[in-house]
Amino acid sequence: MSTGRLIIDLDAVVANWRALDSMTTCRTAAVVKADGYGLGAANVAKALFKSGVRQFFVAVAEEATAIRAELGPKPEISVFSGHMAGDTDLIRELGLTPMLNSVEQLTHHLETLPGHPFGIQLDTGMNRLGMEMQEWAAVAELALAQQPRLVMSHLACADEPDHPMNPYQLAQFKKMTDGIQVPRSLAATGGILLGPDYHFDLTRPGIGLYGGLPFEQATPVIELDLPVVQIRDVAEGEVVGYGNAWQAERPSRIATVSGGYADGIARILSDKATLYHGNTGCPLVGRVSMDLLTIDVTDLPEPPKKLSLIGPQQSIDDLARAANTIGYEILTQLGARYTRKTFGK
Repeated sequence: MSTGRLIIDLDAVVANWRALDSMTTCRTAAVVKADGYGLGAANVAKALFKSGVRQFFVAVAEEATAIRAELGPKPEISVFSGHMAGDTDLIRELGLTPMLNSVEQLTHHLETLPGHPFGIQLDTGMNRLGMEMQEWAAVAELALAQQPRLVMSHLACADEPDHPMNPYQLAQFKKMTDGIQVPRSLAATGGILLGPDYHFDLTRPGIGLYGGLPFEQATPVIELDLPVVQIRDVAEGEVVGYGNAWQAERPSRIATVSGGYADGIARILSDKATLYHGNTGCPLVGRVSMDLLTIDVTDLPEPPKKLSLIGPQQSIDDLARAANTIGYEILTQLGARYTRKTFGK
């Protein structure tokens, strides 16, 4: 093994979906954008489809191609970015449901694909995507007459349960949609955890499916082991890596490991990350380079053949904290060079 080994547990993805689904009394979809948060959208969607998921969300229309090829015409695939210029043929050919974000998108969709399914996205305060209250008021009668499949919005602070933005957005969403005869959706993973007031007719879990916060009870989905290429003895006072960034304060054994920022191991982890041999932590010393890491294994009783970056001792969110980021980024930056082993459904 000359590259890292990324183990993906699809049964864990399914277990997480079922756990989140059990918290609601409405339908539960699944978000598989960004290639299934870096884990392979076609495989993830296939496992979830076998377990009963019938609606998937992607960020852009192109992301639906692999899912439709894998699953055929049965599941509904909704597109968060809506109906972008140039997407018309793909939306029609793949039978996608664009979540229209603006008056312009609504007009474009009705003109280019009359009668084709669509949904509506509303802005309830995040100021990212969706029609604002005044825009929606101007076109709601027209849009609702065309029988959209879903009206949705997105919470900005759902990972902070006590944040005042959550009840504010809930109130705005209800103000904009109460009384309509169309299914509604407000909650992703964090919104599900906020409770039934936020669930409406459909929830759209994303990060929770893949083992990440804010779903603290999630089953871990991935493990990542990196092979040791070489081990060398370093004398006290010698330096390691680019820029002489680390100097040995004692006679040390340094393992050079296959993996680097080309594999999604961020350079900010230089001198901050810990890799594991069993339950023993081994500090990353010196700089993360493109292809290699240098790890202090002096305290191990035997030379390791591999070290674990993500696994039972260190979750994606543990690693994210060391990198001053979030688990989403750790997952979606997983590199293409890893040998991927996918298990489960």
